[in-house]
Amino acid sequence: MALLLVSCAQVQAHQIKAAITTVLFNPRTENIEVMHRFNLHDAEHAVKRLFDKQADILDDQKTQQAFAEYVTQRFSVRDASGKALALNMVGFETEGKFFWVYQETAQPPELEGLQIQHDALRDLWPSQVNTLNVEGMGDIKTLRFEGNATLLEVEFEGHHH
Repeated sequence: MALLLVSCAQVQAHQIKAAITTVLFNPRTENIEVMHRFNLHDAEHAVKRLFDKQADILDDQKTQQAFAEYVTQRFSVRDASGKALALNMVGFETEGKFFWVYQETAQPPELEGLQIQHDALRDLWPSQVNTLNVEGMGDIKTLRFEGNATLLEVEFEGHHH
């Protein structure tokens, strides 16, 4: 019985195009680390539409690199005043059913909040939902990029001097 439920849930999950991003304030490195997690299944479809029909995200490093760059071009972080934080791409990897893209930037000394834009795959599929969690600044804060939400903000209370 349980097995049946699991297989139904997986079918369900595939119809919903969704990505999860974690923005982690790492106290040890004093960096802001960004981890994007895409369903490999979605990434496979995306590269065929973005690049060409032969694009192979499973086995081709160039395609993986190109997809990672596509993601980073459609993701941006600004401080509360709207000044962009320069994110470096640290790398990317496939792991099981997921494709990960990693970015990071040095944590600005005074940060009252973030303005975040996350359009990856939303230009291909309007129904794509990108969920983003901000961790390491008090309570976890969750943003959902869906519908026509393009720029969302989080504020940090008690973290400025």
